[in-house]
Amino acid sequence: MEQLMKMAQASTAGDITQYLTFQSANDTFAIDILDVKEIIEIEGITRVPMMPEFLCGIINLRGRVVPVIDLSKRLGRHTTVMTKKSCIVLVEVSHEEEQQIIGMLVDEVNEILEIDDEHTQPPPDFGADLRVDFIRAMGRVGEHFMILLDINYVLSVADISAISQLSFHATDVVNEE
Repeated sequence: MEQLMKMAQASTAGDITQYLTFQSANDTFAIDILDVKEIIEIEGITRVPMMPEFLCGIINLRGRVVPVIDLSKRLGRHTTVMTKKSCIVLVEVSHEEEQQIIGMLVDEVNEILEIDDEHTQPPPDFGADLRVDFIRAMGRVGEHFMILLDINYVLSVADISAISQLSFHATDVVNEE
């Protein structure tokens, strides 16, 4: 995983963007490498009662409470079955002019791809009843399309607000101990 992050430090040139690709629910997704803060192994997720179904719980990241979502569940699929390849991708999302670190549980991280902007297309238009706001674009890799996720929309504002409240209260509990 460290090698993936080192590859990401290479500068992006012109119309080429680097994306971290990963598996979730037997599908390949990608996010802009600049949204990725860290990739960590799964250790000690603390379950939190009465939270949204897609919220796995919280982790302690160097003394900081970080909520972890099951990306597969969040995208309307099945609950992720953890394996040796499963990991948490830490991303930073914006909410009310503040930054929130959130972990995304994924099946496995694949590689960093460079995709030329010429090989991206806007999300498909499925009509007003279906959400596609979480799709940044569709990236063409060879003959296949890959969904490029927009991290700031994977969670709705209400979801981020609920997670922010969870982090706030969990930090209070940790500080009291």
